[in-house]
Amino acid sequence: MGVSDNAKADPVLSNFAHEVGPSQPIAIEGKRTRWNLNGSLESGAKVLPAPSGIVEYKPEEMIVTVRAGTTVQDLNSHLASHQQRTSLPDRGGTVGGAIAVGHNDLHHLGRGPVRDAVLQLRYISSEGRVITCGGPVVKNVTGFNLHKLMVGSYGTLGLIAEATLRTNPIPSEQTWVKTTIDPKLILSILLRPSAVLWDGTATWVHLEGYLADVDAQKTALRKYGTLHEEDSAPELPACRWSLPPADLFNLDSLNIGRFVASIGVGTVWAEHPQPIRTPDKGKQLIEKRMKQQFDPENRLNPGRLVGNWT
Repeated sequence: MGVSDNAKADPVLSNFAHEVGPSQPIAIEGKRTRWNLNGSLESGAKVLPAPSGIVEYKPEEMIVTVRAGTTVQDLNSHLASHQQRTSLPDRGGTVGGAIAVGHNDLHHLGRGPVRDAVLQLRYISSEGRVITCGGPVVKNVTGFNLHKLMVGSYGTLGLIAEATLRTNPIPSEQTWVKTTIDPKLILSILLRPSAVLWDGTATWVHLEGYLADVDAQKTALRKYGTLHEEDSAPELPACRWSLPPADLFNLDSLNIGRFVASIGVGTVWAEHPQPIRTPDKGKQLIEKRMKQQFDPENRLNPGRLVGNWT
């Protein structure tokens, strides 16, 4: 782990690292779409915008390198010219913000988690150094998976400056269908639906692929119930919960009001915030030691938690 030669030669990253510097509490902002998650930034911390722009795109290798301040929308618009996309959720925020928060896209089942999309990261350490972790190839077995650790760390271990991401093809056919078929049965019938959402009564399924494949999936589902074509996913309540996937069928006992659950994933959108869970002492100890190793002076995003207990 250290300053790579490429990072030294990149004036954008070098200037960004210089702005961050080796001292003073500091945070990086994107579009602030998830700014208040996982704790509130302490007053007095210096706030910098992340660098933006697409550095390199190799559509034939399905890899793109992009700076953290680039919006997910702008990145996907660029990739769409080659009929590609990323698995990062587009909620109006930036690439760096999506990685730092680590929440997966609604279509997690089909597109995969954010953590798997990140091949390489360049971040600024608490000493103000440019650190490169991971590798800019899909099959990489060198070094530690430090770039995976940064996903969902809320900028408390390092300030993300640049990411190399895996892309995937945009399917020729995409459609939502609504049904009353048991969502557990749907997962057993279909090979790989892009999303299966359930509100306790109805189920929405997102199908994508070649037209023949989507039609075959619809035919398979119609053996068990009626399908209705939908223009989009159901409206999601405001509060995001994270639960073991097996617990999604016991939501009525939690008294959370209206909900939409992502079956097979464990994400639930509900009307009320998820209660803060009792911290596991072992997990707390690991997080404390990890923070001490990466940021002993607690200058990176002070006020935010390393782990997420909501």
